Amino acid sequence: MTLEELRHLAGVGQGIYPQDTVDHSKSANITHTAAEKAQHMKKHKIQPGTDEWFRLWFARPKLTGENPFGKK
Repeated sequence: MTLEELRHLAGVGQGIYPQDTVDHSKSANITHTAAEKAQHMKKHKIQPGTDEWFRLWFARPKLTGENPFGKK
């Protein structure tokens, strides 16, 4: 077993396989996303538990294409 294989099994470093590399520049910072959603919620007076609230917080735009902020 090579050192690179051992690192891969331990989950340390970049790994030796191409699928192990993650491009973090394309992923959203969840703190900024949550702050944006909280501001939208406050501005539009969306109450927790309503359909709009569930759409805002649980929509998966990258999976379904749904816009969590409603129609713009």
